[in-house]
Amino acid sequence: MRLLVLGGSLFVGRGIVADALARGWEVTVFNRGRSGTDLPGAKVIHGDRWNRADLERLAASGPWDAVVDVSGYVPRNVLEAASVLEPATGRYLFISTLSAYQGWPIEPLSEASPILECPPDADDTFGEDVKDGPSRYGYQKAGCERAVLQVFGPGRSTVLRLGVVLGPEEYVGRLPWWLLRIAEGGRVVAPERSDRSIQPVDARDVAEFAADALARSLDGAFNVAGSGEATFGDFLGACVKATGSDAELVWTPSDVLTDHGVRQWNELPLWRTTPGTWNTSSAKARAAGLTTRPIADTVADTWTWVTESGLTRDQIPEDMGIAPEKERRILDR
Repeated sequence: MRLLVLGGSLFVGRGIVADALARGWEVTVFNRGRSGTDLPGAKVIHGDRWNRADLERLAASGPWDAVVDVSGYVPRNVLEAASVLEPATGRYLFISTLSAYQGWPIEPLSEASPILECPPDADDTFGEDVKDGPSRYGYQKAGCERAVLQVFGPGRSTVLRLGVVLGPEEYVGRLPWWLLRIAEGGRVVAPERSDRSIQPVDARDVAEFAADALARSLDGAFNVAGSGEATFGDFLGACVKATGSDAELVWTPSDVLTDHGVRQWNELPLWRTTPGTWNTSSAKARAAGLTTRPIADTVADTWTWVTESGLTRDQIPEDMGIAPEKERRILDR
């Protein structure tokens, strides 16, 4: 198979390139060359997806059997990229998000749940951020999906709506922050109940399913999330085990965290009280072949990457993780 990946130098995109190369596919990556590194074995074309001349130059280097769009966030731009590339490719696989659903993170979700309303030619100002509700990011990803469908139609388009993605090379910082904090040892604030189910998915499992979907020409949208068998206790317990730490997890009620102004999702990564956060059906994707590894494997492999890369807490995005003094105040209470 001849594959084009828009992006392909970071995390999920890089994983898709690695999986495709391991299958013996001929892979081309298109990006600006400003972040991440391109994997050896892939043909690299540098350019800006916002520059039509660059897109036309890219299309002239085809054809491909499929395009994977990992870097599309604005509908108008995805619509243009899809339109320029359509004559040169057979299928368009778009990496979307559960945030595209109207009900996330409040309601249980399946592929039958409605997505947010956003036109396929919307610009980067469309949508709004609502507390515990829709986000501009979600609106625009929904518009991107419509742009792909408008150009390629229902028989030549695939959409993967991803939940929280963890694993080695994660740059968002959720799992790396927990690992580095727990590695420091001592008493650690842990949110809510240890038995609460969570549904993160490993980036390598996303990559494998994406490649399988292309190999089988799967049409339509698929939710890609964990099985829900893992709990927050399993997750943080795996962090303790992987790091060899003496950390003591102090499970702290949500009202205590709220009283201290702890920001959900970021200050204690993966903690969110809205009922739909970890209530997504991935049954359709699993029936189509999605398999997800145990959370303990994801945690252990990510810790290996953290230590080998020399990652420190100073390199984690500054909005990720609770400040030490704030954590101490909660623990003192």
